[in-house]
Amino acid sequence: MMHLSIFAPQEVRTLQVGRNWHEQASDFVHHDLPKVAFILIFGFILQRITLFFVRRMRRMADRQVGNSQRASQLRTMSSVLRATAYTAIGFYVLLQILPIFDIDLKPLLASAGVVGLGISFGAQSIFKDMLNGIFILLEDQFNVGDSVKMAGLTGTVEDMSLRCTILRDGDGTQNIIPNSQITTVQNLSRDYSVASLHVSVDASENPDKVMELLGQLAMEVRKDTAFAQVTIEDPKVLGVDKINGSEVLYLVNTKVRANQKDGVLRELRRRILLGFEKNQIRLGIPSSAVIVNAQDPTLPSAPTTVLGGGD
Repeated sequence: MMHLSIFAPQEVRTLQVGRNWHEQASDFVHHDLPKVAFILIFGFILQRITLFFVRRMRRMADRQVGNSQRASQLRTMSSVLRATAYTAIGFYVLLQILPIFDIDLKPLLASAGVVGLGISFGAQSIFKDMLNGIFILLEDQFNVGDSVKMAGLTGTVEDMSLRCTILRDGDGTQNIIPNSQITTVQNLSRDYSVASLHVSVDASENPDKVMELLGQLAMEVRKDTAFAQVTIEDPKVLGVDKINGSEVLYLVNTKVRANQKDGVLRELRRRILLGFEKNQIRLGIPSSAVIVNAQDPTLPSAPTTVLGGGD
């Protein structure tokens, strides 16, 4: 027997669409999906390699106990390497995956060129940021972990890239500074710092006695076990630095390790107050201060004397 099957045109088109969709899905699974998986795996491997070197550089920085500058350099390079490598890997993966989905890159690149030409004037600051970031790294102006003053702000460099620098100030505020705005850098963490203290003493005190006492107190801080590894040289009492009316200023300098002067100055001030009180040395009073000897209102008022003229 002969069986005749008659299909409507709409059913035929539906069967063809279903067959084509099945063929496309099968082709994608057998050919394109392995390519996508390989590209993603390859990108993941590159990311893990980058992360390996970044962590290795940070471990090397942690082992640089006696060389803080080298440790800061390693942390800085690890941050820049991570940011640059992740950007390059992401861009490479995107360029490799888009053609697999039949997305032509030529129109996109051409459009990007036209759009880039239009925004090139507005992107000058980004170029300046990256160019200045390169010079900061090449000249080793500062590193991650350094205490610096830049762009009118003071704090610790928390992270940096070719485009911007992240600065954490004393109250915990995070400041993101574009590198193009960094024109002058004051690095407080290089080599050493000088802890300078002006001591105000009354002009009636013997200068030689004051200078000798200041030298003894500063040397006590130098020999203290808490500051023995902080101070680099013996303190120096430079003598009378300024005379302001009845106030005399003495200058005491102590060379300490970089960014370690605050603790030394606090301890020196404390010892000076105790030492001056023990030796009965009066602190100076600024000439701008006005002292008024007011009468105690609780005391009885002085009797009023009336002078009368004789006849």
